[in-house]
Amino acid sequence: MPREITDADGITWSCIQAFAGLGDDPEKADAARVEGSPDEVHVVCTPSGGAKSVRLELPSDWESRLSDDELLDAIRSQAPEEAR
Repeated sequence: MPREITDADGITWSCIQAFAGLGDDPEKADAARVEGSPDEVHVVCTPSGGAKSVRLELPSDWESRLSDDELLDAIRSQAPEEAR
């Protein structure tokens, strides 16, 4: 299930772990893992409006561990200049 957060500019970001829809097969779950880092996964955040999606490398427990502000900081660090 996607996690949605809204930034100060009113853009709502919908974030979901990459390959989340592939099911519970361990091989497919490994596809989301960051190579060389067993505790990080790829997360894709898609904005409302004209900004571009960003791909993040976050702790595997990012949904419960990161606050909204921490997640927005991660998005800002990867977002194209025009989306900041």
